[in-house]
Amino acid sequence: MPYDLAGRLVIGIASSALFDLAESDTVFRDEGEESYRSYQEAHVDEPLAPGVAFPFIQRLLSLNDIACADDPLVEVIVMSRNDPDTGLRVMRSIAHHELGITRAIFTQGRSPYLFMSVLNMSLFLSANEDDVRAAIAQGYPAGQVLASAYRDDNSDELRIAFDFDGVLADDASEQIFQRHGLQDFQQHETTNVVTPHSPGPLRDFLANLNKIQRREEQRCSEDRGYSRRVRVSIVTARSAPAHERAIASLKAWGVTVDDAFFLGGIDKGAVMPILRPHIFFDDQKTHLVSTAQSVPSVHVPFGSSN
Repeated sequence: MPYDLAGRLVIGIASSALFDLAESDTVFRDEGEESYRSYQEAHVDEPLAPGVAFPFIQRLLSLNDIACADDPLVEVIVMSRNDPDTGLRVMRSIAHHELGITRAIFTQGRSPYLFMSVLNMSLFLSANEDDVRAAIAQGYPAGQVLASAYRDDNSDELRIAFDFDGVLADDASEQIFQRHGLQDFQQHETTNVVTPHSPGPLRDFLANLNKIQRREEQRCSEDRGYSRRVRVSIVTARSAPAHERAIASLKAWGVTVDDAFFLGGIDKGAVMPILRPHIFFDDQKTHLVSTAQSVPSVHVPFGSSN
């Protein structure tokens, strides 16, 4: 029987997001492709250091311990511009770090995002801005992992935070704010409070996270010693009264979050050192400049702001 990805949370991850490739990239830029190949071959047995998205992926894969070994909840697939030869170091590094990743796609010099739909992917993460923008333009859920000063903690918890407009929801209301200002935006959201937003690029990713949370709730009912690990938050510039439509939209979509921060223009970076998500998604880089100083931050280049 073929291995069926349906019903699983499937993530595509570029090696540039999973590992620290700064040194390798310097060789490629300064000395060219052939030197890069020689460098990777010479260092094939030297494990790559964890990158910005590593803590998120590591914790996500650890959730497979609440499922049967042959029926995992989470599947992570490497999606790389490397060719198979230069990708060998990536796969050996995965084995070294004991990540449960066994599947990979290497597309020498070409963006691999076109394979997302056939692999049932809810998200593609890469440090390559061009690849991410191309994926978003084709309607795929994707994000650019930005450089961050984050240092991982020792928590077993997996904390994930989302902006709302342009990430979980579309950017129709954001466009009103950009064109007409805050007062018209607030009025529009109040008038349309019972009308759910159209979903944004990462709504389905949240829905799949909720499925895992429900499995955790089931595990808690069976094992009183088990503590839930997945915690989901929204961190948005919305404030009252626009918060009501956001909450109503989540309910209409059948998804939930554990925490909501309606900051009304307060710098999102101010709450991040306390919230400490292992990954935060926002559609505006201006917000991510401050958040990336303390947490892994991902730019979702969706909508009119991008």
